[in-house]
Amino acid sequence: MADRSALDSRAAVDTLMSMMAIPGKSGHERAIARYIIDRLQAAGVPTSAIQVDNAHSKSPYGGEQGNLIVKLPGTIRAPRRLLMGHIDTVPLCVGCEPVRKGGFIVSKNKSTALGGDNRAGAAVVLITALSILEEQRPHPPLTLLWPVQEEVGLVGARYVTVSKLGKPQLCFNWDGGAPNVAVIGATGAEHLDIEITGLASHAGAHPEDGVNAAVVAARAIADLEANGWHGLVEKGRSTGTSNIGSVRGGEATNVVLDRLVLRAECRSHDSKFRAKIVDAFIKAFEKAAHQTRNVAGKSGHTRIDVHHKYESFSLQPDEPVVREALRAIEASGLSPETRIVNGGLDANWLTRHGLPTVTLGCGQAGIHTVEETLHIDSFLAACRIARQLATAAS
Repeated sequence: MADRSALDSRAAVDTLMSMMAIPGKSGHERAIARYIIDRLQAAGVPTSAIQVDNAHSKSPYGGEQGNLIVKLPGTIRAPRRLLMGHIDTVPLCVGCEPVRKGGFIVSKNKSTALGGDNRAGAAVVLITALSILEEQRPHPPLTLLWPVQEEVGLVGARYVTVSKLGKPQLCFNWDGGAPNVAVIGATGAEHLDIEITGLASHAGAHPEDGVNAAVVAARAIADLEANGWHGLVEKGRSTGTSNIGSVRGGEATNVVLDRLVLRAECRSHDSKFRAKIVDAFIKAFEKAAHQTRNVAGKSGHTRIDVHHKYESFSLQPDEPVVREALRAIEASGLSPETRIVNGGLDANWLTRHGLPTVTLGCGQAGIHTVEETLHIDSFLAACRIARQLATAAS
């Protein structure tokens, strides 16, 4: 007799590949959300248990819909648990044609990424819910959360309607990486919009009358680099990173450039040190603008807008959510590891909302590139771990 508790690997992979094939870049998640809803309703989840919040209405990018939230009543008395995985992808994944190649899933369309980030995580949550419903496995109250717009700054998680989540006590997020690694901390980040205004003049007839915005930027960046505030930033025991990732301006070579717009970021696990990196950027650009003058002694000016992207967090190894994640990994036959990362996760904002969240991987590699792959055995291991966590079986 077949073991009804065993994971149906073929069905799990089929579900994953179906989800990968559905376009859904950030702000365009309606189709993938509809797929998830249809599958849940076919498994018996009532419409009353399914909600969509208004996170997109608070997003600077707009969007088709908010976060998908499903609450399932428990069949055993235990604290509510939350399982989540964001449903948007980067634009490079649109047009993906997932196919199996040995022990991996790849995109047949060589001009697209695969979308394992994060259709794999979203699929782990869906497959887990479907399996426990179809098998009528005992489980505590569950909240299933599929956030939108993770790839453009953790927007869905930032603006999630927390009151709709049902006060979960243990929260687990699936995203990139190996299934045995529990991410228990992540860095924080600030975004900088830098606008430099110079003075235009004819570059051939009277270049001395102008103030070139590119010169201001060059001086500021050179200052930051020379003083250790750009790239890897290490000051005593404090560490962080910074990067100028976008520079835009100018249309003609015969005009002294009078406007330049730069976009930058500053990261650190230490919020006070992160503020120091931001302050170094502000001072460097203000100093460069003051020093760059035309023949008449006139200078340009800068405007820097700082936007908080997400706060850092770090969970202690003995916290209940961490212990539960590690037990589930071990129960699945893997050796658990913990890690603190230098990127942002939806868990940053869930933890900020008072819901400490552990993030687990599901086999993605080469994300955001046309070389992206999904390791099938790792994905199936993630599904088994998720079922352990959803049923409190660990």
